[in-house]
Amino acid sequence: MPEEKKLTRAEQKTLRPLQILEAAFEEFVKNGYSAARVEDVADRVGVTKGTVYVYFETKEKLFEAMIQHISTPFKEVLETSVTLKGRSAERLQQFLELLYDQLVDDRKTRELLRFVIAEGARFPDLIDRHHREFIAPILKKIQEILDEGAAAKEFPQKPAEFADVTMAPALAMVIIRLIFDDRHTMDRRTFRSEHLKMVLKGLTG
Repeated sequence: MPEEKKLTRAEQKTLRPLQILEAAFEEFVKNGYSAARVEDVADRVGVTKGTVYVYFETKEKLFEAMIQHISTPFKEVLETSVTLKGRSAERLQQFLELLYDQLVDDRKTRELLRFVIAEGARFPDLIDRHHREFIAPILKKIQEILDEGAAAKEFPQKPAEFADVTMAPALAMVIIRLIFDDRHTMDRRTFRSEHLKMVLKGLTG
């Protein structure tokens, strides 16, 4: 078995912010914002508390950076959405499947919702920015597909709120998994399949 290559000091320094953010995520999940301690984040990484403050000036700044860090799946969904192909119904199905694969089944994304609910009052600007940069564009993409389908006579004309209705079951699944974790078995494949069928049947009659 080949020896694992040791990272250079420069490589370690480059990786350090990411390591701190990953450790911060676990610490905030475990204890919540108020009870989480920067020294415990540092211990997870194996550095001093002062090292954490070199990269993130305060616990608040660390939390904000962590939220941005775990929002990566949302960015990936939006980037991938430009490659969708086919008729409107096919693209809508592809996009919803993408939401399940990248968001619903991703632990960090599920925990992000917990942070939004628990810490939203403490970080309103951060939550507003997250909605503006990620949630609103996803809803906009869904609505674009619905509007294109209506224009092509694939779907009847629907009100603007239908984008939210279309996404709602996926959000419900995230909440169910947050509440019960994996203590109660859920047939995720069937849930997703029935969601897609319900939406498409509702659109096409």
